[in-house]
Amino acid sequence: MTYEEHVVRRDDPVAAQPSTVVERRTAVSPSGGEVARRVITLIFGLIQSLIVLRIVLLLLDAREGNDLVAFILNASQLFVAPFEGIFRTSALASGGSILDIAAIAALVGWTILELICFWIVNVFRREPAV
Repeated sequence: MTYEEHVVRRDDPVAAQPSTVVERRTAVSPSGGEVARRVITLIFGLIQSLIVLRIVLLLLDAREGNDLVAFILNASQLFVAPFEGIFRTSALASGGSILDIAAIAALVGWTILELICFWIVNVFRREPAV
């Protein structure tokens, strides 16, 4: 957090002191490191939410013809694609329900990448860590 203090002084020719404090304002704003941390949290939170929704929709055997389901599956595919092929199988099917192993690996992978980004931001912070 950045603290900025603004002091307004008034000269008083009668008083022995040269000036007196009339008003004191303190503005508190997040530092650059805090803003970067918040942006990283937002971006990775959206990615992780899409992947979790993908896992849930595939487990519940959601109808892929629905526009909302199709949008979530297509949008999350961008973030799951790099993790496909890590395991011998990318999905476990039981009836119509599918457990997407690649999506679970992607969720773990993106979370690790988020932690690495937090670490990098914390290395360059000027203020002491709380």
